[in-house]
Amino acid sequence: MTMSPALFWFLPLGYLLVLMHEAQGFLLPNGTHLESILSRYHSRAKRAIPRSDKEEILMLHNKLRGQVYPSASNMEYMTWDDELERSAETWAQECIWDHGPASLIMSIGQNLAVHWGRYRSPAFHVQSWYDEVKDYTYPYPHECDPWCPDRCSGAMCTHYTQIVWATTNKVGCAVNICEQMSVWGEIWENAVYLVCNYSPKGNWIGEAPYKNGRPCSECPPSYGGSCQNNLCYKDDHYVQKPELDETNEVEVPQITEEKHVRLQERVTKPTKSTKTKKTTTTADSFM
Repeated sequence: MTMSPALFWFLPLGYLLVLMHEAQGFLLPNGTHLESILSRYHSRAKRAIPRSDKEEILMLHNKLRGQVYPSASNMEYMTWDDELERSAETWAQECIWDHGPASLIMSIGQNLAVHWGRYRSPAFHVQSWYDEVKDYTYPYPHECDPWCPDRCSGAMCTHYTQIVWATTNKVGCAVNICEQMSVWGEIWENAVYLVCNYSPKGNWIGEAPYKNGRPCSECPPSYGGSCQNNLCYKDDHYVQKPELDETNEVEVPQITEEKHVRLQERVTKPTKSTKTKKTTTTADSFM
């Protein structure tokens, strides 16, 4: 049987439509996966971060604090603080790629991270902050006369030093999905914004993040000599304070010494290839 010209052209077109349909089917799972990621945070009712992420963030902080090198003699166990979580949520909802708010930032420590595309757990960013240790050299006491030198050889080490600041013993984090967020001058859609607030704040100019020595040998007296996984530890860490109106904000500490000047964090703008959505499938940024 002779094939008509019309049928001859129809078959390739039909084949092309099948290819287009198959390609669309291939892309759909990624879109569905992204929706499931976004719903993970949008569906939260009361907390600013899922409980599983909260527990993972806290566990990782304490694990990393307990394994610093050289060893720390006064590293305190870190606990979750609901007030810090609420303040982190308030700032995350602003979708501003900068530290803040100005009324609070001088009283707390803060680490920021944002990404879009492939899913990143909050713990992924915590580990990335800690990994700045590769560019940091611990300043020993004989090098501090009286102030310690800046021993960061990379673009930034202050995320790492905040995580391992010995006297910072409270953390609270929040995650927010920003439909549009300006990051390094470009608009990121559905950006996943992580804000972690710390108290008491660290990163004081001229100070080492912790004291070097045998683990738990210089813990504050309030810990009663208790030590767990190289961290100064108290058994009452998980006792929750009652929800009171007057405890919903982080109290501003009184600064009595001039040396307590906030360390200005060095920010290096990433290269085009790391922040342009047209050339990458995933982008991460830290501040």
